Amino acid sequence: MAPTAPTVELAHGAAMPLLGLGTWPMDDAEAERVVAEAIGLGYRLVDTAENYRNERGVGSGIKASGAAREDLFVTTKFNKEWHGVDLAAEACERGLDRLGLDYVDLLLIHWPNPQHGRYVEAWEGLVRLLESGRVKAIGTSNFKPAHLDRVIEATGVIPDVNQIQLSPLTTRLEARAYHKERGIVTQSWSPIGGQGGEVRNEPKVLQLAEKYGKTPVQVILRWHLDSGLTAVAKSSDPERLTQNLDVFDFELEPDDVMSLSALDQGEAAAADSDAFGH
Repeated sequence: MAPTAPTVELAHGAAMPLLGLGTWPMDDAEAERVVAEAIGLGYRLVDTAENYRNERGVGSGIKASGAAREDLFVTTKFNKEWHGVDLAAEACERGLDRLGLDYVDLLLIHWPNPQHGRYVEAWEGLVRLLESGRVKAIGTSNFKPAHLDRVIEATGVIPDVNQIQLSPLTTRLEARAYHKERGIVTQSWSPIGGQGGEVRNEPKVLQLAEKYGKTPVQVILRWHLDSGLTAVAKSSDPERLTQNLDVFDFELEPDDVMSLSALDQGEAAAADSDAFGH
């Protein structure tokens, strides 16, 4: 039996795997192959987005895997053109249509786009979708504490998840403290530090990989888990997919967690969601 990741219970009751498969920047064909393969290897969380333009491929991969729908946790996200109460519902329906699914487990506002000025309405739309049962959990992506304050103040509803750029190079301590205080689960995107995976070549990471008898990426993913985080990691290589999920048989010592956190390059190293978004 392939290993599967333990889960964390979200604020609105859904159980989300601690580790999942990221699918950016796969096209439909690659996503179909990799998603089916990953589910066979034990992955239960699959993360996609409207902007990735691979939801159809992800849906085909889910179907090809033969896995029971209730055993999977599917996340997708929508762009700023759907920031509105009714527009969010339309974004959800369009996403479900592309995925070929009856519901998604987690629907996220992909970026706040504060210049667009409609993310509060988008959140109100997500709250309605949660109440209707079309989604099991709702959340945000790339929201700063100030953005989260506004949506919580407007609706009284706290996001289940905020997915943010986070790795030992961008530890996002302020956001994490805010999330923890409010029961929001932090999910890391780009958990190994960008397309180049810059973190894996850090001397400290290489030293710890040798110490624990693990790959550099396994050490980094374990850092996320030992830091109380969840993560979605992209790979299309079967060996790496297997390795990325094989991180539940060891823990980093607290001093080693701290030494990796010390690689932090500050908030400026992360994409600024007040200035960027789609």
